[in-house]
Amino acid sequence: METLLNRVSRRFGQGCLEFQAADGRVWTLGQHEPRAVLRLHDPAALSKIMLNPELRFGETYMDGAWEPADGDLLRVLEVGLRMVGSMKSSALEKLIHNAAAWLGEFNNPLRSRSNVHHHYDLDYALYSTFLDQEMFYSCAYFNDEGREEDMSLEAAQQAKCAHIAAKLDLKQRFDARVTGVTLSEEQLKVAQRRAQERGLSKQVEFRLEDYRDTRGEFDAIVSVGMFEHVGRPQYRNFFRQVHDLLAPDGTALLHTIGRTSPPGGCSPWIRKYIFPGGYIPAASEIMAAMEPQGLILADFEVWRLHYARTLAEWNRRFQANRRHFVEKLGERFCRMWEFYLLSCEASFRWGDLVVFHAQIERNLNRLPLTRDYLYGGDRRRKTVTSIRKHA
Repeated sequence: METLLNRVSRRFGQGCLEFQAADGRVWTLGQHEPRAVLRLHDPAALSKIMLNPELRFGETYMDGAWEPADGDLLRVLEVGLRMVGSMKSSALEKLIHNAAAWLGEFNNPLRSRSNVHHHYDLDYALYSTFLDQEMFYSCAYFNDEGREEDMSLEAAQQAKCAHIAAKLDLKQRFDARVTGVTLSEEQLKVAQRRAQERGLSKQVEFRLEDYRDTRGEFDAIVSVGMFEHVGRPQYRNFFRQVHDLLAPDGTALLHTIGRTSPPGGCSPWIRKYIFPGGYIPAASEIMAAMEPQGLILADFEVWRLHYARTLAEWNRRFQANRRHFVEKLGERFCRMWEFYLLSCEASFRWGDLVVFHAQIERNLNRLPLTRDYLYGGDRRRKTVTSIRKHA
């Protein structure tokens, strides 16, 4: 084992994980700072991790085979991400990894429904525990200039909705007729019930329907947190459908997790346990699929660290109710869930994940010529005045 660890350690440009067994034995992976220490409850877990680290690291944590020595799982995941980011991989290794991921993304309608059921039809009580009051399961928008103590998750989710509504630039903010499509039976039930409770059943319609089967013409189309499940083989079909459904004078908004790195594979652990069939796109992949469909990219915004803050709050709320879910769903499930939330937070804080906002139109003259309508002319004028005063 020592020989293997030494050989693998040379592939990392930074980071070090130290594994400590109860009998005093110590193994080290990596040679540089930053460093994190793991306490092994099962020394055999190290061999499993070395055979397939991207999958087994999370699995062995789920099985209780190791713990962070100081209890800080986020710190362990930060070090792990820095190690992976500095790892020297051959072109062949990258090609094989990417090809394997691509094969798992052929999401036909039947497979798409199965993928959605795997994650989104989990216990409603679980989601209601850690999400905000309106049950938004996507990145919030913290427009408080980074002062984390100043903005609640509820306020940030409402800010996200307002920002998206502004980007759709609807002339009528009220009395719009809305059609929502989902493959999640649980989401459908919740959405229909909430619409009925608010007296919106005649104005808002929800369908258990694949996006490929939707027909009609819409003045606005918005996709939030769904594109991550489409899969690369279906990208061009997705944007062709957006084109065909969008009115000639309409606006679409694509809100998706994206990567700042070039196209590549995905986490085998995330794909197996959390989001089967999923893929996080690079901006270049979105553009390549969208441009041939007669769609115009009107604006492209990158949200940095907003999802890290969202996930941190989700985990805080989940941990506050963890004991209840241990009794209901088991310790292994709870370890899986916290590994999911914290590994995603780490990826947004120290990895290559961000959120993309692609504003799309078919008519070059559809939207205003500047972004003032998104943030308010007063804000822009104050900024310009301030700059001039200090010039």
